[in-house]
Amino acid sequence: MWVFGYGSLMWKVDFPYVEKVIGYIKGYERRFYQHSTDHRGTPEYPGRVVTLIPAQEDSKVYGIAYRINDCDVETVIAHLDYREKGGYERKSVRFYPNDESIKPFDMTIYLASHDNPNYAGHADLDDIARQVVKSIGPSGPNIDYVCNLAKIMREVVPGAKDDHLFDLEAEVIKLLKQNNIFKEKLDNCEKN
Repeated sequence: MWVFGYGSLMWKVDFPYVEKVIGYIKGYERRFYQHSTDHRGTPEYPGRVVTLIPAQEDSKVYGIAYRINDCDVETVIAHLDYREKGGYERKSVRFYPNDESIKPFDMTIYLASHDNPNYAGHADLDDIARQVVKSIGPSGPNIDYVCNLAKIMREVVPGAKDDHLFDLEAEVIKLLKQNNIFKEKLDNCEKN
């Protein structure tokens, strides 16, 4: 079994795996269209995390595929089903490795559909940024989620086009500077 990380699964891998491959899936775009009331926000102040939305057939979302050992599949599925319980469901997609010597293969992703209760949908980027800056949940500030995702994307797929992510990161940094808040968070984001 293979699992695709395109959000926090890219930097917070809290399950056993035997191999990882960098690559992409087609036909989707990564968007901060999902509320987080259990990790990066609360029910009163939900954070914003990524999901994938359908897009043009040639659109690409880069991430990391993790191969799960057969003996760990049940445990990892149970763990990820719980971790992604805030509106995500499992789906099978085709994965295209950056290393062209590896053939494309099918794998599992966790995708939040637009009809789940935590689906936030489209909003202006500055509105999403304001929501991110004020949201903190059990897994920490929503700011960390945005900055960690931008950082890992720059590390694993330098030059990847992901305007929504990088524009949101820039908007969050701008708000932090304007309001002179979370100085240590601003420093962390700017190091990326």
